[in-house]
Amino acid sequence: MISLNHMKNIIIGLVIVVIIGVGGYFLMNRSGDKATETPTNTTSLPNGAPSITQVTSREETVIGKSVENRDIIAYHYGNLNMQGTSTKELLFVGGIHGGYEWNTALVAYELMDYLKANPSNIPSNVKVTVIPVLNPDGLTKVVGTSSKFSVSDVSKSQTTVVAGRFNANTVDLNRNFDCDWQTEATWQSKKVSGGASAFSEPESMALKNYVNTNEPTAAIVWYSSAGGVFSSNCHNGVSPETSTLTRTYAKASGYPAHDNFDFYEITGDMVNWLAKENIPAISVLLTNHTDTEWTKNKAGIDAVLKYYSK
Repeated sequence: MISLNHMKNIIIGLVIVVIIGVGGYFLMNRSGDKATETPTNTTSLPNGAPSITQVTSREETVIGKSVENRDIIAYHYGNLNMQGTSTKELLFVGGIHGGYEWNTALVAYELMDYLKANPSNIPSNVKVTVIPVLNPDGLTKVVGTSSKFSVSDVSKSQTTVVAGRFNANTVDLNRNFDCDWQTEATWQSKKVSGGASAFSEPESMALKNYVNTNEPTAAIVWYSSAGGVFSSNCHNGVSPETSTLTRTYAKASGYPAHDNFDFYEITGDMVNWLAKENIPAISVLLTNHTDTEWTKNKAGIDAVLKYYSK
C-alpha cells in the first residue's frame, strides 16, 4: 500500500517532468525563430576552392550625426561573421549632395532592396556596406525626410532643390575632404564653401572615421549628372586596381569610362581623398538628376561583386 507521502513525491516528480518538457519545447522553438533571421546559403568559391556556409544578414551602424543631429547610417549586407576567410568590404555611398542629387540616394536604396531580396548574389567572401544618405540635412530640405522616399516627395521649387546640395552649414560636402582642399571651392561656374578646414563638417568626418576604421577594399560613390564612371586619384595617378574597377563597372553598365573628372577644377573631393588613402574608388555619375538608371547600375554592381569574389 502506497503511503500518502510517497504519493506526494510521485506527483511532485511528474509536475517537474512536465515543466522541464514544456520549457525545453519553448526554448527550442525560440532558438529556431532566431536562426531564421539570418538565412544560410552555401556558395562555391572560384578556382576550385571548397564551398563555405555563408550566413547572410543585415546590420545597421550609425556612423555619425549631421549638423542638425540626424543619423548617418551604414547598412551592412553579406557574410558579416565570417571565420577563417578573408572578407572584402565594398562601400557604396549615395546622397553626398543631399536633395540636389536625390536620385543618388534612391539608387542606393534600390541597391539595399536588391541585396535584401537576393542575398545569395553577394559572394561568400564579400561584405557590402551601403551609406544611402551622407547628407541627411540636405536631403530632408528637399524631400522632407532623411529616410527612404518617393519621387512625389521631391520639392517642386528649384531654389529649394539647389539649396539641398549643401549641408546645414551651407558647405558642399564633396569639397570638404583632404585632397587639394580649399575653403573656397568651385561648383560648375559658382563659388561654394569647402568648409573652415578639411573634415570640418560632421558628415565628412563621419565618413572619414568609418573608412579609417574599416579600411574598405573599394568604394563606389554615386553623383549626378554627367553619365559616366570616373576614376579617382590624388596626384599619384590612377592605380591599376582603380582602373580595373572603373572599367569593370563601366563595361557592364554601359556608362563611358574616364580616367579623371576634368570638366572643371574640383578641390576637396571625396573619391580623390579615398585614392589618397590607397582605397580604389570611382565616381558613378548618373545621366540626369531624376532617374536612378537601376538596370545599368545593377549590371555594374553585379560585375563588381563578381570581380571581388575572386
